[in-house]
Amino acid sequence: MTFRSHALRRSITLPLLILTMLLAVIAGSTAVASRAQAAPTISTIEPGVLTVGTEGTYSPFSYHENGTGPITGFDVDVITDIATKLGLKVKFVESSFDSLFPALEAGRFDLIANQISYSAERAQRYDLSDSYVQSAGVVVTKSDDNSIKSVTDLRGKTSAQSLTSNYAEIAKSAGAVVEPVPGFDQAITLVRQGRVQATVNDELTVKDYLTRKRDKSVKIAATTPDVSTQVFAARKGSGLMPAINEQIAALRSDGTLDSTYAKYFDATDRAPSAWSVVRQNLVPLLKSTITGTIPLTAISFVIGLAIALGVALARMSSRRVVSSIASLYISIIRGTPLLVQLFIIFYALPELGIVVSPFPAAIVAFSLNVGGYAAEIIRAAIESINKGQWEAAATIGMNYTTALRRIILPQAARTAVPPLSNTLISLVKDTSLASTILVTELFRQAQNASAATFEYLALYSTAAAYYLVICLVLSFGQSNLETRLRKYVAT
Repeated sequence: MTFRSHALRRSITLPLLILTMLLAVIAGSTAVASRAQAAPTISTIEPGVLTVGTEGTYSPFSYHENGTGPITGFDVDVITDIATKLGLKVKFVESSFDSLFPALEAGRFDLIANQISYSAERAQRYDLSDSYVQSAGVVVTKSDDNSIKSVTDLRGKTSAQSLTSNYAEIAKSAGAVVEPVPGFDQAITLVRQGRVQATVNDELTVKDYLTRKRDKSVKIAATTPDVSTQVFAARKGSGLMPAINEQIAALRSDGTLDSTYAKYFDATDRAPSAWSVVRQNLVPLLKSTITGTIPLTAISFVIGLAIALGVALARMSSRRVVSSIASLYISIIRGTPLLVQLFIIFYALPELGIVVSPFPAAIVAFSLNVGGYAAEIIRAAIESINKGQWEAAATIGMNYTTALRRIILPQAARTAVPPLSNTLISLVKDTSLASTILVTELFRQAQNASAATFEYLALYSTAAAYYLVICLVLSFGQSNLETRLRKYVAT
């Protein structure tokens, strides 16, 4: 091959190489732009994770199958499909319906997926997505009640509703007296028991209940004139909705929404028996007791006792400022409901920039509450000790701290054990309130199971049995402790 041939080949190869590189750069830029358009950047609480608030007790939209399996439902599947298309993982945070919007505003999750109906008021306050499903509202009554045949017949009747739902507004507008309930499962139970005359809810939810439960004691008495459109809700200015709306349209066009709808609303499975439900939930309820209720009780009580001792000593201080501060603390704790204290710590403090996770928030609330009540018990026990005990300790050279630790507190403990034990037993039962701030403990697990199966009596009775066993064990421990402390009583 001649030098000229080599030169000709190089003269052809070089332009081809440059042209190939240019085409690659253009193609890469186009691909990057395409990917950026298909998967827009989304700002979430946890990078790469879409945190979603939902009830977990609202079948068939958001629930646990038989109360034991992972969270599932129509809304759960739809938002999971959307997150997957956006390249995000999804994490569900469960809460009662009335707590969903306060938790959203407090930054506990990115958006709500719980059959949220569109309304002009919500659109002003929150970012709402395009509709992903539509349904009518229905009025449910007892089967033998023929007094309600339309929405207008609700006037003067009592209707069980979640206060923050649009169905509560429908009932109020019709003139009904609204009885607040946490969710649909409680509302339908009140109707079945004849404690209220009606409840207004989504047609799809009611039909799912009637299909699976085969409940002949209630009926759909009327349909509301409006058709509600279900949307996802996020904080105002979140920037989430353009990407979510794009994926809702994609799921609708490729048929995924239709197949998900058929999966949940065209099913005709019958609910399992009560015994079968209890048997399936024995272990999950026990697990929630061991991992939720017992640790929450133990940690809160220990911290609460430490707070109570300090407050009791401060209450007995000769310094008026110290004594007044301790008295004020006791008055605030004893003068406000524990549930309100929980809500202030978990939902209100984030407005001041103080965000506490669910379990620690529950511990803080319960510990402060125990401290307020137990402080007066400890103070009364210490003051019940004869002053001669202090004087005797002083004559043998003991200072205040040593006398308190070695002479006074051991004797005061004998007096304080019974009322402190009552405080501990009450705390065990009060931990059920932690379910309102997203903590999954024994009662929350029972709620999940009963909402999916509607076996309230069986599952709540099982939960009550677990609480009873814990309290009996604590009562036995109290008796033993009292016996051991008798040797510290002066004769």
